Amino acid sequence: MGHDLQGQKIAILAADGVERIELDQPRGALHGAGATTELLSIHPGEIMAKQSDILDAGSVPVDAVVSDAVVTDYDGLLLPGGAVNPDRLRVNRDAVEFVRAFAATGKPIAAICHGPWTLLEAGVVKGLRLTSYPSIRTDLRNAGAEVLDQEVVVDRQFVTSRSPADLPAFCAAVIERFAMVPAR
Repeated sequence: MGHDLQGQKIAILAADGVERIELDQPRGALHGAGATTELLSIHPGEIMAKQSDILDAGSVPVDAVVSDAVVTDYDGLLLPGGAVNPDRLRVNRDAVEFVRAFAATGKPIAAICHGPWTLLEAGVVKGLRLTSYPSIRTDLRNAGAEVLDQEVVVDRQFVTSRSPADLPAFCAAVIERFAMVPAR
């Protein structure tokens, strides 16, 4: 993939219950393209990852607490899924405000699987074309999004994808969209 993202710093916002593969594969793609990443969460220490929302998949160290994070420090935002992870984020005021403020910058945001739930809670999906895991599509429609059943949908600053099965296409689209941001 080259070094398209050299000099970029990408925030990854996740909580306990994050789908491990939806965190690791995009993060690896970002690193492979030259970006650095910082895992933000709603508490310090580690978050517990899952596989298929059920099986324990180890822990991941948190780099910073979202309440202490500054939106302008980042060039892009990644929201991995898993059903539990975004459900925890969307009830956390600091996480929702960070996503809302980040969306207001116009910088790219990528969300996969249940990740768009946090976008919905932040009030930024109205009028967007998105995709997601099937179980949250009605929520997205009710919030004013046009929901498509495609492996990846890119609309304005947003890149969305349905599930881990779409990770190769999602990672490629994330790198392509994030590369449009000039390095700081």
